Amino acid sequence: MSFAMVSFAQKAELKTAEKAVKSGDMTAAKTALDGISGMIDGADEKYQTQYHFLRGQALADLGKKGDNAAFKEAAESFNKVVDMEEKSGKTKYSAETKQRIAALTADLVNSAVEDNGNKNFDVAAEKLYTAYKISPQDTSYLYYAASSAVNGQHFEEALTYYNELQEIGYDGSGVVYKATNIETGEEEIMDKVQRDLMVKSGTFKDPVDEKTPSKSAEIVKNTALIYTQLGQDDKALEAYKTARANDPNDVNLILNEANLYYKMGDKEKFKSLMAEAAAVAPDNPDLHYNIGVINMEQGNMEEARAAYKRALEVNPNYTNAQLNLSTTYVNEGNGLIDEMNSLGNSRSDIARYDELKKKKDDLFVQGAQVLEDALKQNPDNQGILTQLKNIYGAMGDNENFMRLKKLLGE
Repeated sequence: MSFAMVSFAQKAELKTAEKAVKSGDMTAAKTALDGISGMIDGADEKYQTQYHFLRGQALADLGKKGDNAAFKEAAESFNKVVDMEEKSGKTKYSAETKQRIAALTADLVNSAVEDNGNKNFDVAAEKLYTAYKISPQDTSYLYYAASSAVNGQHFEEALTYYNELQEIGYDGSGVVYKATNIETGEEEIMDKVQRDLMVKSGTFKDPVDEKTPSKSAEIVKNTALIYTQLGQDDKALEAYKTARANDPNDVNLILNEANLYYKMGDKEKFKSLMAEAAAVAPDNPDLHYNIGVINMEQGNMEEARAAYKRALEVNPNYTNAQLNLSTTYVNEGNGLIDEMNSLGNSRSDIARYDELKKKKDDLFVQGAQVLEDALKQNPDNQGILTQLKNIYGAMGDNENFMRLKKLLGE
């Protein structure tokens, strides 16, 4: 008798929910279904299937209206419908459920796009991951979930997604199909079938099949960067090793690995990798500049100068390279002062002092000349003017010191 009453209650609530779904009152439908949620697992399979079919519809609608948690629950209910009917061999709800799953996936993705636009990156990432779990053949959803997580600086979540991408062998390469709209003159992207039909109809012209590159190296690089961000340097280095094995000439990978070694205090390895990057991209002035910086820090002034000069060959207006090139001469000159001050009053000491002073002054003059040449290209640069004034002040060249003060408006 008790069993009969429970069964009757299930049928009544399912009927109420079905009417609410048909009338569009999804909140009422969910309320009715929640009333029997605790007993549905023990119900007849046909009632379980109906329950999840109705629940999926109600939750999908609520998710579309702003209840973010409802999307995932809707997907779970729809998947249960498909699983149960596949096992039983029945197909009462399967076809419609699969259509609703596709619609739910589209709603999730569209909602995630909106969330990304509003900088709600964590919510967007969760929705895109849910879309991937609903439609696992659409692996790009997992890739964009990782990207959203990175944008929101949710690094551990992003790392989970990136590792899953590598586990499934995600590549991300493909083909984009384009053609030019004859009426507007603008190039548009379409799927291949539509593009070919439009070209055949004469409304579009100039079809182009544009290959998109693999994202494998990017994924491994981002994985390494996240490990670095999380302080897991050993795992980051292993990720760079894997990434560079796939693409040894990717300058960005070399630079990121170099920066990690620099962070870890291994400046020799940093310098070695920077030189390797410079060989791969010889016309990148920033590479040569950074090589100059690390050599200057280590006191290798000749190597630093060579690097700064190479940066200036590529970009003659590279102000920081001009300033640092000048500084190499000034620093080397200043390095002689301690020895000068340690000398006594003997004839040999005086001769040595004069020798060192001339060398110091010559180095200061070279440093000043670098900046005088730089001023010809950039006469109003405050950094150049200030550093040049300081050099003349250190040299005791009052005439040029006052000239620079005037140019600075002091």
